[in-house]
Amino acid sequence: MADISIIVPVYNAEKYLEKCLDSLKKQTKKEIEWIIINDGSTDHSEEIIKKVKDKRLKYFKNKNQGIGKTRNFGIEKATGEYIMFLDSDDTLAKDAVEKMYEKVKNEDLDVAICDFYKEYDNGQIEEIRTPDFESASLKENPDIITEYLCPWAKIYRRSLIEKNKIRFPENLKYEDAPFVIKSLVCAKKIGKVRECLNYYRIHEMSETTVRDRRCFDILKIVDLMRKEIKEKEYLKEKMDKLTVRILTNYTIQQRNQQEKKVGIEFIEKAFSYLEKEVPDYKNKKYYEGRSLLHRIVERNKTLTKLYCTLYRK
Repeated sequence: MADISIIVPVYNAEKYLEKCLDSLKKQTKKEIEWIIINDGSTDHSEEIIKKVKDKRLKYFKNKNQGIGKTRNFGIEKATGEYIMFLDSDDTLAKDAVEKMYEKVKNEDLDVAICDFYKEYDNGQIEEIRTPDFESASLKENPDIITEYLCPWAKIYRRSLIEKNKIRFPENLKYEDAPFVIKSLVCAKKIGKVRECLNYYRIHEMSETTVRDRRCFDILKIVDLMRKEIKEKEYLKEKMDKLTVRILTNYTIQQRNQQEKKVGIEFIEKAFSYLEKEVPDYKNKKYYEGRSLLHRIVERNKTLTKLYCTLYRK
């Protein structure tokens, strides 16, 4: 059995996949398995995967099911004591797995987080540093829940995932956050490696920047997140802040919406959700670090609509 299972969903990733797999091959930690799942790719991804000759690679090919279902499939196939996730266009620093593994083993952690780089298609690389913290539970340090809710740049004890039946929502966009939230809630101890170990690729015209009707999925995702902490009173303020941050961000992003009417409809529903779930959403405590202009626009439904109309891309 491997110490760590690294789950990599693949869908039409031929442009970056070789570099991704090469970063796994070069890991200084050797006791790993790569769970590579081809999610119905129609490009040359399968050829790239099959060229790799490494006994640690476990290859699965499925019909296209979406990233949530594909990651869940990977969890079912994993045998490692710990699990990591890696997107097929991202890479890891060569000592990433070793440093993450040492952290969780030495401190008996259920989850560990690391800093990461944003790597742009133009070659620019940006360091992303989240606030440092000493190893603790979420109850001891609720601030942990407000940081990046991506499943990558983290390592998870597999028994934590299995015992608590933690899985990704399926057939929804933005499926990352509920999985991470539940993992953090269930973890007895969470730690941080204070180094950038994951290279996260940013595409100018990706699903994360271009909006369509699936933007409404974020309302369902936020609802799942809030239900996960419903009985955790110590997390309510943090989750309210997270709710406001996510939804005001997505309302502003409707300037990228392909259909103007859809954008306006989303803004209406997002503000209705805030009024119901976070009645004091206009309170300045939710907008710390935002400029005066941003605070004025983001708290006001009419101004948000006007902004998205005037600055449509």
